[in-house]
This record gives sequence, structure tokens and C-alpha cells, in this order.
Amino acid sequence: RPGKMLLADTKEGRIKDDKELKKYYSRLQPYGEWLDNGLVRLHDLHIPNKHVPSYTKPQLEKLQKAFGYTYEDIMNVILPMSQNGAEPIVSMGSDVPLPQLDKNDPPLFSYFRQLFAQVTNPPFDAIREHIVTDTAMYIGKDGNLLEETADNCRVLKVENPILTSTDMLKIKALDNEHLRSAVIPITYYIGTTLETAIEKLFIEADKAYRDGANILILSDRDIDEYRAAIPSLLAVAALQQHLVATKKRTAVSIVLESAEPRAVHHFATLLGYGACAVNPYLAQETIKELIDTGLLDKDFYAAENDYNKAILDGIVKISSKMGISSIQSYHGSKLFEAVGISQELIDKYFRGTVSRIGGIKLDHISKRTEKLHRAAFDPLGFETPSGIDSAGSHRLRSGKTEHLYTPEIIHLLQKAAWNNDKDAYNEYSSKLTKKQLTIRSLLGLKFDENGGIPIEEVESAESIMKRFKTGAMSYGSISKEAHECLAKAMNSIGGKSNSGEGGEDGDRLGTNRGSAIKQVASGRFGVTNEYLVSAKEIQIKMAQGAKPGEG
Repeated sequence: RPGKMLLADTKEGRIKDDKELKKYYSRLQPYGEWLDNGLVRLHDLHIPNKHVPSYTKPQLEKLQKAFGYTYEDIMNVILPMSQNGAEPIVSMGSDVPLPQLDKNDPPLFSYFRQLFAQVTNPPFDAIREHIVTDTAMYIGKDGNLLEETADNCRVLKVENPILTSTDMLKIKALDNEHLRSAVIPITYYIGTTLETAIEKLFIEADKAYRDGANILILSDRDIDEYRAAIPSLLAVAALQQHLVATKKRTAVSIVLESAEPRAVHHFATLLGYGACAVNPYLAQETIKELIDTGLLDKDFYAAENDYNKAILDGIVKISSKMGISSIQSYHGSKLFEAVGISQELIDKYFRGTVSRIGGIKLDHISKRTEKLHRAAFDPLGFETPSGIDSAGSHRLRSGKTEHLYTPEIIHLLQKAAWNNDKDAYNEYSSKLTKKQLTIRSLLGLKFDENGGIPIEEVESAESIMKRFKTGAMSYGSISKEAHECLAKAMNSIGGKSNSGEGGEDGDRLGTNRGSAIKQVASGRFGVTNEYLVSAKEIQIKMAQGAKPGEG
């Protein structure tokens, strides 16, 4: 059961249960005493006699511009999470361009895609199996993993790695024999290269380590009209890689104090590339502004707590899809694939990440950073009007982010379907394929100038169609007529249709209306003997909500 253990003891020739095991191992060392004497809990720390920095409305707006905040970030991400304590629900699929094809130049976070579980480590349900999840992080020196000593317990325990600004004051004030923090700016003067700024970050980190610090706080609080911030993900990933290369990683922990992260994916990438905890101070200040302007009717501390909880729940949800139940295991795991980042940049700062197609380099990131900085701090209001602009990424907005499916394109598809109009379909197809928003839209067919091979050598259409299969669409997600139509079509050409996990009516089994591929999901949805024996192929879903191809 969750949290329980069994030991097959081959020497004694018997099974030892959970209770016996824990009783035996808990007596090997005085673990409780070690924890009582060494473990420091964040909520027990004294709040220092300092105030949390605050911002006027013009200052807040400048920061929001400098860090690329959009109207959608504030109204569709921060507001609902601080209001409801959960991520907003959105529909599946995204028809906006890949980051490198997006004229709005999205943040570095967007170039990374989460990896999810394959058959060998199945995902679990983070809500129903909440008992096996753990969100605590331990900050400080890891100690020697091969030895059990009291020194290994002398760390700071943080129950939620999404920190408030008050939490940051506590951590910054740590200065004792076992826990000492040092603040390292991740800002640089405009005109300095980003590469130089990162090298300086390494030097500052090494100096802090030599001075006895084991908690490195990367902060962009001192951004101003002369200094821009190194993108937080780049700073964290680069420093993590440097610490590993110089064999200091287990001796120090990275904590990030940054205005940049605001969405769940941002925090997931930061934790995945090495940050132990993150203080999103600008997102939390934005919550305060939403309350002051009347857009959010809620106590600030309650709203801040709900926002932090929503972020944390989102990270747990993401890690659970990889079969990972604790934030500690997700931390530093680099469970991402890069889409649109050059191999040169990957090798230098994100080593170990797969990037199949190449893409942006460090100068592109630098230009984006400085462009946003000018837009925020240039006295002439460079390129950007007052107020936070809309990116049009969630809903189509004229002149903003381009979407694959526009009202015109949808109408052409409807017109083609309603009237069986081939010309309308051809127009729909032409307009859709001309949009260069995806990788496949950039590909073209290269034909042999000599005409290719003789048609007699090409496999027949009838033979090829036998390998056709439809995607799994459950009866109920599509209509009875559509579900049976797909089955009839595939059966008539020798291909295979897929029942989906919704099962099929018994009177379809064994007829041309029956699907050749039958899905089995959690032993439910009308899975009977007759259903199974009528299948030419059976797909067993390894977990409820598994993705196509995981059966």
C-alpha cells in the first residue's frame, strides 16, 4: 500500500512486514534526536526587524513590462489562482506558434516542454493518491549521502518551495554555524554581454561558497534603469551546471528571488533545473495591486497563500505525470525537452537536455531582455504604450499573437461540411497549411527531378490502407453515428478503427460496425468477454488519463 514496505528476507526465508521493518531500522540510529537538534523549520524562524520592499503603481508597471508580463498573465493566470487557489481550467490543445516562430518573443520558459511517463514508470493520480506526495524541500548542505550522521540533518526544511517575501527575509537573515545565506545579484549593466554577466555570477557564487555560505540566493531585486536581469531560468540552470562541474553542488543550495516567474510551468522548469525554492515577488505584488484596484475582493495574505498553493499543486500534478511523488525527486531532474534552442546554448548552460531541431542562441535571449528593459525604463516609452499590453495568446486579438484556427478558417471548414463544398474545403486547407506556426508547416516535399521510380514498383493503395488506424475516440466523446461511421470506413478498406475507452454496444460486435481495436481502461466501460474476443488488437491503458501510445 502507499507508504508501506515488504522485505523478502532470503537469509531467514520469510517475508517481513512494514511494522517489523520500521521498528528494526528506526532503532539503528537516534534519528529523532538528530532531527530535533539539527533540523530548522522555516515557519519557526524569527522574522528580522526589516520591511518587505514595496512598489508604487508606476514602479510596479515598469517591473511588469521589464519582465514581460502581459494582460493575460495577470487576468488569466495570477488572478484566478489567487482567487480560487487552483490553476484555471483551459481546453486541451494550443494553436499559438512555437516560441521561435512567435513574433511576440515569449520567455525562455516557453522553449521547454515537460517530459511525461512512459510504460516503465506509470503516472499516478496526485489528487486521489495525495497520501504519497511530499512537497517539502531541504535547503543547505546535503552532507554525505553514503553516511548516516547528525550533520546530515542540519538543514532548513521548507514545506512549500514557493516562498513569500517574508520567508525570504528569514532566509536572508540566516547566519550561524550550519546555515549561512548569501545574496548574489543576477542583474547586469546594459551594454555588458549576457555571457559576461553569467561568468560574473559564477565568480560571485564561488566567493560566497569560500566565505562559508551554503544557501545562495539569486536575486533580481536591484533591477533599475541601468541594470537588466539575467533570465531567471538561464541563471539557475547555468549556476547549477557550474556547481556540479566544480563539485560544490551538494555543499550549497540555490534559492531564487525573482520577478519573472508567474505561471506553473515557469516554477516547474526552475525547480527542474536546480532551484530549491522560489520567491515570485512581482507576482505576489501584482496580487496586492489586483486587491487595491478592486479586481480581487480578498485579504492579501489569503490570496497570496492561495496563489502559492495553486502553483505548488500544479507542480505536483506535473511531476505525478512522470510517476514522481515528491518535489525533492523532481528537483534538478531536468525532465524537459527543448524545442527551438541551439545545441551550443544547450551544451553551455542546459547540458543533458534534448534539443532536436536547434534554434535560438544567447544573443537572441540578450536582445529580448534588453528590448523589454527599454520598453519599461526608456523615458520615451520605447515601443510600448502605457499600461500592460495584451499578447492575444489565449484569445485571438487583432495584430497580436497569430492563431492557427481563426474564425475565418473555422467558418470555411463548417461551410465545407454543411454544404459538401469541395471548393470551400480546398480554400480551408490552403489557408491552414500556409500558416507557418508549427514545425511541420516549415517542411516541404522534395521531388526527384527525374520523375522518381516506376509506378509499378510503388506499393498499392489497397495494401497501404491496411496499415491505417484511427485515433482512439470514445463513444460519447463523439456521436454514435460518427463512431460507427469510422468503424465502417476502416473495416471497408482493411484498416482498424479504435473503440476508445468508452466501449461499444453489444450489437456492433462481430459486424462491420465494430472497431477492430478495443481499448481496456481500468477494467470499466463495458469490457466483457464478447467485447475482448471480437478485437483484432487490444490496447490496455496503463493508467487512467494515459496519453495515446501509452497502452
